[in-house]
Amino acid sequence: MKRQIVVALAIVVGHALIANGEGNKACALASPGEIETVLGAEVTGLNSPATGDASAQICLGNSSKGSVMLRLAKGKSEGGEAERKGLEIVKKMGAQVDVKTFGPITCSTVIPPKNLEQHGFNTTCAISKSPQVAAIEIQAKTRADMVPIEKLRPLPEKMAGRF
Repeated sequence: MKRQIVVALAIVVGHALIANGEGNKACALASPGEIETVLGAEVTGLNSPATGDASAQICLGNSSKGSVMLRLAKGKSEGGEAERKGLEIVKKMGAQVDVKTFGPITCSTVIPPKNLEQHGFNTTCAISKSPQVAAIEIQAKTRADMVPIEKLRPLPEKMAGRF
């Protein structure tokens, strides 16, 4: 069951995206200071992971409250169907899911059921700017540290001008 929620969350947070073939620009989407303002904690290690997989441009960071992932990818033309299916799987597993759309920005929160809280509390916002999609995901360690959509939403607006 733990693996299922991790897989479902991976779908939700954008594994339906493909890389655009250019150099990794994900780390330039938001500054550590901008992320720290939203998260309320210092962000360290904001860098690209060393992987041979070019399926997405990602940048990872950590803080005392959780982890951060920035993504930049070329959007698929499936209209978010994979993400919707992923959210349905997570809901069936007992998670509370909230999705809000603000023009080209789509944000979601996922609060796992009690037995899966050790995997964290997720807030993600993505912005589409054809033909690309940029996203920021905050995975908080505790529900108290979870970032509300309203607090994260302004950051993708800034990110839109950076890709």
